[in-house]
Formats: sequence, C-alpha cells, structure tokens
Amino acid sequence: MNRRQLLLASAGAGALRAVPAAAAVAAPPTVDGFPMPRPENSLPPRPVRQDPARTLLELGWRFHEGDIAAPAPAGHAETYLSAMAGNAIGAAAVLYDDSDWAAVRVPHDWAAAQPFVESANISQGYRPRGIGWYRRTLLLDPADRGKTIELHFDGIATNATIWVNGSVVAHSWSGYASVYADITPFATFGDEPNVIAIRVDASAWEGWWYEGAGLYRHAWLVCRAPVAIISDGVYCDPRRDAAGRWQVPVVATLANSGRAAATVTVEATLFDPDGHAVQRASVAATVPVLEQADATLTLDVGDARLWSVETPTLYTLRVHVLRDGGVVDVRQIPIGFRTIRFDAERGFFLNERPVKIKGVCLHQDHAGVGTAMPDALLSWRLQRLKAMGCNAVRMSSNAPTAELLDYCDRMGLLVMDENRRFNPSPDYLAQLEWLVRRDRNHPSVIIWTLWNEEPLKSTPQGVEMTRRMVAALKRLDDARPVTVAMNGAFNDPVNTSTEVDVTGFNYYQDQYDVYHRLVPTKPIISTEDTSAYQTRGAFESDPKAHIATSYDREAAGWGAPHGPSWKMIADRPFVAGGFVWTGFDYHGEPTPYEWPTISSFFGILDLCGFPKTAFGLRSAQWIDDAPVLSLAPHWTWPGREGHSIDVVVMSNAEQVTVSLNGRELGTQAVDRFLGNHWKVPYAPGRIEVVARRGGRIVARAAQETAGRPVALRLTPARGVMAGDGEDVQPVTVDAIDAKGRHVPTANLPARFTVAGAAIIGLGNGDPNSHEPEQSPPDHGARSLFNGLAQVIVRAEVGRGRIVMTAQADGLAPARLMIDRLAIDPPGQVPAIAPQQRIAQWRRSAAFDARPSPDLAPSDGDNNSWAFVRSGTPTPVETGGRWRVYRAAITPWRAVAAGGGMLRFAAIGGRAELWVDGKRLADKADGAAGPLSARVPAGAGARRIVLVIEADAGGESGILGPVTLAAV
Repeated sequence: MNRRQLLLASAGAGALRAVPAAAAVAAPPTVDGFPMPRPENSLPPRPVRQDPARTLLELGWRFHEGDIAAPAPAGHAETYLSAMAGNAIGAAAVLYDDSDWAAVRVPHDWAAAQPFVESANISQGYRPRGIGWYRRTLLLDPADRGKTIELHFDGIATNATIWVNGSVVAHSWSGYASVYADITPFATFGDEPNVIAIRVDASAWEGWWYEGAGLYRHAWLVCRAPVAIISDGVYCDPRRDAAGRWQVPVVATLANSGRAAATVTVEATLFDPDGHAVQRASVAATVPVLEQADATLTLDVGDARLWSVETPTLYTLRVHVLRDGGVVDVRQIPIGFRTIRFDAERGFFLNERPVKIKGVCLHQDHAGVGTAMPDALLSWRLQRLKAMGCNAVRMSSNAPTAELLDYCDRMGLLVMDENRRFNPSPDYLAQLEWLVRRDRNHPSVIIWTLWNEEPLKSTPQGVEMTRRMVAALKRLDDARPVTVAMNGAFNDPVNTSTEVDVTGFNYYQDQYDVYHRLVPTKPIISTEDTSAYQTRGAFESDPKAHIATSYDREAAGWGAPHGPSWKMIADRPFVAGGFVWTGFDYHGEPTPYEWPTISSFFGILDLCGFPKTAFGLRSAQWIDDAPVLSLAPHWTWPGREGHSIDVVVMSNAEQVTVSLNGRELGTQAVDRFLGNHWKVPYAPGRIEVVARRGGRIVARAAQETAGRPVALRLTPARGVMAGDGEDVQPVTVDAIDAKGRHVPTANLPARFTVAGAAIIGLGNGDPNSHEPEQSPPDHGARSLFNGLAQVIVRAEVGRGRIVMTAQADGLAPARLMIDRLAIDPPGQVPAIAPQQRIAQWRRSAAFDARPSPDLAPSDGDNNSWAFVRSGTPTPVETGGRWRVYRAAITPWRAVAAGGGMLRFAAIGGRAELWVDGKRLADKADGAAGPLSARVPAGAGARRIVLVIEADAGGESGILGPVTLAAV
C-alpha cells in the first residue's frame, strides 16, 4: 500500500452503504484541515497466532466487582481442611456460588465503565478501580490427559492470584507481564469441570496513567504434547555474517512432562513471503523427565529479501517437533531479515541506510473500551499513525500487547520495546526476561528500554541495578541495543547512561549538543519529547474552561511545541530520532489541567483517534514521498465577521498560496517545521490553499463556511465487517448542514441504536467530558464534541447486515448499513453453564451390616474417615460391604430459594440417599448407574449422606460427578 492509499485508508477499509436520511451524500469530514479517510471494502488482518496449541479462553467468564472476604473456618475440621491443597475458601473455592455474577467476555476492563469521581486517583483518570473477582468453568477432553495444560493471561491489571480447582497456581505482580500457569497437576478431565478463580487487585498501580482493571488482554487455554516446545521457546532472530550471507540460528527449548526421558527431532523450515520453502534443517534432542533441553540448529539462507519501513517483508519459520515419526508440536513465527545499528555521528541505520526515527509514545487505552483494546481497533490506530508519516512507536513505560508487535512487523513500524519496573530482584527480573523471550524474534523491535525517568539514575545503586538488568537482557538477546529513558543527569559523574548502548533523552533537548560534545562516541535518541497541548477543534485557549488551542503554541514547561521540538532533532544527524509525547490522548495524568479534566492534552490525535492540527503539522514534517497539505482552522465563525483569524497551512511542498472567496491572499515558501501563517479577516465563504512544487500544483485543500446542522451522518472505518464475533471498528458521527457539509461547531447530544452488532464503547475526544463511555449493547448516547463523536461496534457471528441509526433532536436521523461477512470465528474454549458440584466427601470404614445414616466422624477427626473425591471408586475389599459417604454443602442461592435436583452421574452398588436426615431416594440395582432426587428449598448448610452396599467383589462408591442445580 502506498502513502496515498494509507492516507485514505488509515481508518481501516470499507465502503459507506447508506447516507443520512434527508441529507445529500457528502465527503467524510475534514478535521482541523485534514480529511478523514474514506471507507473502503476490506477486513483488518487477524494477528498471527504463532502457537496452535493455544485456544482463546474469552467467553463464559463471570465477574464480581468488589472484594469478597473469605469466611473464617468454623471449628477445627474446617480449619484443618482449609489449609489443604484444593480446599480454597471463599470466592476461590470450587463450590462457590457465582451464579448471579455478571457475565462478561475477555478482554475486559471494568474501570472503563466506572463514573469519574473527584476523590479517585488523579493519575488513574479519576476512575475508581479497587478489587474484582473472575470465575470460569471449563471441561477438558479425556484425550488430553497426559498432556501439558497451561493457562495464559496476556495482561491482568494489576496484581492477581489465580486458583484452579481450589489450589493457587500463579501470582502476578504486574499488569503488563503475561501470566503462564502450568495447571497440569491440578487439571481434571471428562465430566468433572475445572474451576478457575482469579482475584484481581487493581487498587495497586504501576504507572501514573490510566491502567484499567481486570483481565484486559487475551486469555488462552494451552494443551501441549508431553514433550513440546515451551511457551515463547523458539529463538530465531536472523543474523548476517561478515561475508554478507544470512543465517537463521534456531534455538528451541523443549520440556518433558512425561514419565520417561524422550528423544525427539526438531525440524525447522524457512518459507519465503510467497510461501515457498527455501531452507530446512533438523536436529535430535533428548529431554529428561520434568526438565528442559535446548535443540540448536542453523539455517544457511544466503540472500534474502529485506524487511524495512517501506517494504516490511516477512518470512515464516515453521518449527516441528517429531516423536516416533509423528508431529507432536509446531510453531509458526514471522521473521524479518534486516540489520540495525545506532551510530554516534549519523544516527540510526536500517539495512545500512540512515533512517530518522519519527516516533510517538503510546498508552494502551482508547475512548470507550479503556485498556481492553480489541485487535482490529489496535490495527486501526497504528494505521492512523503510519498515514501521518510515523515510522516508530514506543510503548510508554510498559510492555506492549503481543498483537501490537505483530501489526508493527506487518506495517513497517519500528518499536522501542520497554520494561516496566526498574528492579533486578528475582520477581522483577523475571518480568524483563519474559519480555525479551516473547519479543526477540520481531523485526520491528530495534531497541530495548529498561526504565523511564527513574530518580536513581545518577546514583551508584542505579548504576549497579542497571548493569545487572543489562546483563540479564544481553544473555537472552545480544543483537539489539539497550537504552534507558533519562530525564537529566546525562553528564553527572555517576549516571546510568554509562551502562547502556544508547543514551535516551527525555526532553532536555538543549543538552543534545552538550552531551554529544562531551561523549562523542555514544549514540543518542530522544526517548520522549514535545509534550505539547492541544484540544481537538479548539482554536482559542480558555484556561478557565480547560481548553488549549490547537494552534501549535502551548507546551509543558519541560517540553516544546511540535515545530521547534522536531527541528531540534531533524537538524542533528547524530540524534537518531525521537518519540513524541504522545501519539494519542490517553485517560489519566490530566495535564495541564486537573479535575474535571480526566485525560491528557498531549496527543497528536484525541482519545478517539480524531486528528488535531498537530496531525497535519507532523505529516508535513515527516512525509516525503507524497504531497501533504492541510488547512486550519475550520471556516465557520458566526459573529466573528471582520475579525482576524490566524490561518495556518501545513505542507511538505515548496510554496503555498491562500485565497479567500477567489481573492488571492499571498504566497509563502513552505516552512515544514512551523507551518505557514496568515492573518485573515473572517468573511463567510471558502478559504482555499494550493501547494506547488517546481511551479506545478501538487495539492489543494479548502474549508467552507457551514450552515446550521440539519442532519447527522455516520461514517464507518469499513463498509464490511467479519461476522466472527471479534471484528471491531469505529464509526464516526458528525452533523452536516443542508449542503452536506460537516459542521465543526456542532456540540449536541446524539442517540444511537445498532442491530447485528454490539456497541462496546462511546467517545468524542473531549478531555473534560464525564459522559459514560459504555452503554447497553444495542443502544447508547454521546454528545458531539466540536463536531464529532465515535461509536465502536463489534460484529455478531454469521452472515448478515449491521444496521446503525443516529438521532438528535431537531435533526434528520442517519442510518448506516454494513455488510457482515461469514467469516469463521477464531477457536474458543466452549463456555459451560456454572453448576454446583459436590466433589469432596468423607467415606467411612467398611461395615458388615447396614450402618445408620446418622453415623459421622467427630469434629477434628481427620483420620478415621477417608477424604475422597467424587469419581473415585472404592477399592474392592474382602471385608464388609457397607459404607457411609457424607458431604456438607451450602446450596447456591437459586436452589436455596426454590429447591433443586441432586444428581449422581454414577453410583456403584445399592444406595440410599439422605438429605438433612430425610430419605429422598434409593438405588436398588448394584450395577453402576445414576441416582437423582428433588431437594427441597432451604437456606444454610445441607447434610448429604449416601449409604452404599457393594456387590461382592463389585466396584462401589461415587463413580461420577455429583451436581446440584436449580429447577
């Protein structure tokens, strides 16, 4: 896709299927002089799934907001049991009643639905967070018994404890590091469900920005062969040798959960971008029991097509593990052939060509969805940046989601990959090592950042901490340089820049020359710069109203406007490039204003991804291969007739000429850094600019005075969506006048309905708005802010149409239809309805004669009666044939209120069923079979007793699951 196509398609692809009722067909709105992309017909790419053993685990979750205190055990027996494996209490217990919890799907950010509260933490965007619980039940196929079973959570904000079947399987101390939990020892198979419980403590935070709350990234179930490659276990970053030949060294780390050492063959095949196999190699490896082993081989490729920003060419490495001649594991990893180096005099080189890094810093939240960013929306945001001429992103002070790196690989975006915690202690060093293992094969990743703006940067402790973290990183990846984002102290006698490969400057742009003169052999990069303020669509600052002009005039005291900031970098070849703070506005860290402001003003684009004037300016600065021309402000200023308006033109041409109502106002040589400015007395009509290069017109842009709004308009990013239950896109809402022109001054409430899709988020880019950002799935409301609002929709499953309407009082409504294509949904672990299981039983010794059902162990007797689980047969014995089985449960609320059915899937032997001292049912046949009975309503604990008589030599006991469900 060329630059022009990106400029037009940067909101996604698709075609508008309908127009607003009672309104003429109109072009997409022009925002701050930059036209919004026209929708086209295509679907967003799905991220590459490198590991086919992983299946999404995102449906069927139940959520409770707030903590649930575990009850104190009553008596010695309960205390004894509560300390045993599998016997978690409270909301982590297997039998806990979650039937009235909210049904949610993951990714899920519960903070995004919270109101804004002045007493809540300012840095987190004035949204309460607190503690929440998730639970999920799943069944495992008996065919998977003997395999390695894992749970993967790509991100949980913030601290978490995870239980499976009543046992703790993992703790997480970071909202940005994935959690990989091996649940093989705890898993059950067949009809016996597995219960996952997760307590998320989001009252803890790691950053000074909005971080969301909950299971906000993807979740997975993993089923691997007993001998297989571990998660993130393939290292295959290409290398070019001194003779210029390319090689792909492959290291596959294998694990063995079986009961005997195993010898396997690891085979690696490289496929070119056209799908042709170009090289293959294999090696044998022996993996000891419950240990790991590395299989190492090298593919000698020779020549290869290079990955670059302009042509992000990707090859695919496929790694098979073969055992006894059959494939037991496979990984498919996109890789790119490219060289990188940072030069102290000439900056960054990609494939031995100098490339100025034109980057932005990103946070991971968006209007409406918070941090629970759907993949398609993430792709759309990156396309917007690429269309602006951006060629690099920095995930600000934290590890990105894996899907971002996948999209950057395919789009040709360079990545500064960043660690969260500055701490070499074991827990936090493990997070750094996880990051490097996960991301070190991505060609987009060109540099690692250990930390951001740490106070210990100029202390001996900081130097030693950095030294240890660098060493740990280099053990895992010695090909990429390491930096730290320093805010000062560059020239202090003791400072951490001495321990890294590239010195990262956060601001302090007046120190570039000083540092380069004092340390001429150390490369420099601006890890963070600018921090300029703009309110989208506003062209006059009003501090009382917390509004910052969109002219490039305001910036934080530590930063600079966009023009001067980039000039400081562009004029210095020895500065590799920079990362603007920030690409998009983000919730939290409200600057320069506090309450009622709830987000930043730093973005080149606002919270919805609508461009500010800075978008046009950065496009003019950064794009060289296509004409850029934008004109600001809008030209609708009723009551300002005759007053001077500051008109700014942003272009990468040589000359620009401005005209008003056909009268030429002058020609200027283009200033790509600052833009070109005219003072123009306002008169309604048409203001136009033409750009010339070599005397030839290469671009035109214009603004027209709009009339009063008469109708709404809906513009999708794409005219088609995948009917896979996953595809997401933003729909732009604006008001138009009688001639179909966008009305940039419309600030009015609008209402929406949708069928065939669900509304998952609402926004308008106003940093001071407290309107709810989430709504019911079929309808919602949001005010237009300076002419625009956004509705984010997720397509339902199957072929059909999505129909969306927008209404506002006094305006003609808009109606939009989007084709929903029949696209297979990605695989999901089936959701099952929660049901109360009775798994834990006490079993008496054998008796020769029928015992009384009242027989029970005394409190504290943990030895004379066995602890058994349902599904466990009683061993065949030569002694007595009678036994008593006892369980105590508290029925779930629905059963307590209305009664329920108690069902035994299989009982071996003749049996009597007693509940609370009453005989409810009998089983007369000694062969294994079911038994059920109606249990009357009643609150509190219930005593369930089975008296079982086994046939001589026959299998007896509770042979299958036991459940209690409402009727």
